[in-house]
Amino acid sequence: MTDRPARYVKPDVFTRRVFNPLVAGLTKLGLSVKGSRVLQVRGRTTGETRSTVVNLLTLDGVDYLVAPRGATQWVRNLRAAGTGTLRVGRKSEPISAVELPDGAKIDVIRAYLQAWAWEVGKFFDGLTAESPDADILAAASGFPVFRVDPSPFAMSDER
Repeated sequence: MTDRPARYVKPDVFTRRVFNPLVAGLTKLGLSVKGSRVLQVRGRTTGETRSTVVNLLTLDGVDYLVAPRGATQWVRNLRAAGTGTLRVGRKSEPISAVELPDGAKIDVIRAYLQAWAWEVGKFFDGLTAESPDADILAAASGFPVFRVDPSPFAMSDER
């Protein structure tokens, strides 16, 4: 382990004020944009429900969330809470999330890049879906990945 701070790429103004709100709005209306979901998770300091749009990846029948921007607020909150809710329109799915170790991320990151490089490829520091496993593994610590499982427990203050 290093003393290096966790990798985080702050969203630009266009992403924060136009792109994410547009995709989140469509997703809330029930129009998933290439797998988009609204993730709701309890804030680690306030306890209030926080929402953000994410891309849900299904690989070999297993669902994953990948954080191309690194240790974002949703990542930190999901690490602390371990549970949340994924929404598309009125459909709400309570989930539990388990963060993967770096060695287990290679195939997931590769599949994520195949699906969404057009949107988030610039955050992957030159990695592509065709990058060698060793290159993806070397960069994996900067990209949190969670396996998402259905959970019988819903958040109590869903809106």
